[in-house]
Amino acid sequence: MTDGAAPHGKKPATGIGHKRVRSGEDFDIIIGFLGFWAVVLLVVTVWMEVTAQPALGWALGLLAMLLALYGMIRLRRRLPARTATRRN
Repeated sequence: MTDGAAPHGKKPATGIGHKRVRSGEDFDIIIGFLGFWAVVLLVVTVWMEVTAQPALGWALGLLAMLLALYGMIRLRRRLPARTATRRN
């Protein structure tokens, strides 16, 4: 009849005492992803320059990736380290 709802004045038993704290773990994943592609773009840009092919587009893509990486690292420094494990 109550469709699993808790009685008045009581909280459900699941999740008591577990509050999700913002941490930098998700930012670390994004930083790693951006860092990988920055290295790939660096290699491609250098290769295009060495072989005398147009590299302006690759260099601008690398610049955008590095700026995004810099921004993510600055945001990451403001967040606390994760102190508890994530519950599934």
